[in-house]
Amino acid sequence: MNDRMRSVLTINGGSSSIKLALYQVGERLERRLYGRMDRIGLSGTNLTFNDSTGNGHRGHIQTVPENKSAAHFLIDWLEEQDAFASVEAVGHRVVHGMTHSEPERVTPELLDELRRISAYDPEHLPREIELMEMFRQRHPNLSQVACFDTAFHRDAPRMAKLLPIPRRFETKGVQRYGFHGLSYAYLMEELARLGDPAARTGRVILAHLGSGASMAAVRDGKSIDTSMGFTPTAGLVMSTRSGDLDPGLVSYLARTEQMSATQFHQMVNHESGLLGVSEISSDMRELLARETDDARAAEAIALFCYQAKKWIGSFAAVLGGLDTLVFAGGIGENCPSIRARICEGLGFLGIEMSESCNAKTADVISVDGSRATVRVIRTDEELMIARSTCRLLEPGAGKKSN
Repeated sequence: MNDRMRSVLTINGGSSSIKLALYQVGERLERRLYGRMDRIGLSGTNLTFNDSTGNGHRGHIQTVPENKSAAHFLIDWLEEQDAFASVEAVGHRVVHGMTHSEPERVTPELLDELRRISAYDPEHLPREIELMEMFRQRHPNLSQVACFDTAFHRDAPRMAKLLPIPRRFETKGVQRYGFHGLSYAYLMEELARLGDPAARTGRVILAHLGSGASMAAVRDGKSIDTSMGFTPTAGLVMSTRSGDLDPGLVSYLARTEQMSATQFHQMVNHESGLLGVSEISSDMRELLARETDDARAAEAIALFCYQAKKWIGSFAAVLGGLDTLVFAGGIGENCPSIRARICEGLGFLGIEMSESCNAKTADVISVDGSRATVRVIRTDEELMIARSTCRLLEPGAGKKSN
């Protein structure tokens, strides 16, 4: 690598989407390009991107049935962009990292390890592995870094990770891992940048509420518990994921509905949550628009808020109180009414919301003098991937906050 990297590309590959961002490296990381490929494997696959001037472009492409084809298309498209010529490293979000606690260079050995654990997260890992392999094949001179979503929770207390099942499964890696770690790491860095000592060293609950939703309890800057577990399906109600369920449902539905393990996996990951309860949509914005005239939409919203409130109470108990609550993610950042409903009745935890600040999504949405500070922070997983990649490959690059 040169004395100074010129730019870094970040790849955030999901089950049916790929997000990318390209950052120019200097004292600060400056985003030059952002893109998103959606509906991979479905009809109407499209790529939307914005360049550094803010100009938006949308191009419809042919249906891409497999992520391997999507990866080929994506790299073909990147090679046509002038900015790609300056890329010297690629940082990847890897959802499941098992015991890895820090970003690592992508090597054949690491890829082999990820293949061995791909059954842990069949929704994400196979696609992430394929993207890394494709970049190795097409651009072998590019350094690649894996940034693990589980790493933030790696040092959580044992009781937060242990599952109450026969101990022999623990030796096979079956435990609670937690996810959304890149988002949480970014939020904690933002709290540090804001200079709030209570936020950095006190009792913090981070609520990443998006299509995937989770919370993390943080004390003294370290994760001590989180709502997701062995997989990202556990915990809160999500857009299409169920969150926590009675495990007895597996055998019950197998007996009464002849539901296979594959069908159950499909149901709890893609047919449940807001979509399953509302029978309308997985999009909170659409449900809010339908709430007054459709009881199913109203119930889905109410269940989402009820479960979120329960998790806040649970984590406050684990933390021994609450100093700071942070809302992030698509719902947490953009839905004032959801934030208000979740926080309603939490005055016993010191939460006093400012109706006006919440309505305009101010940085702080609690009233002055509230014992617990409630913040809204726009998370940025891509920027966190870029920072992590630079810190591993070139310590000191991008060291100033963006």
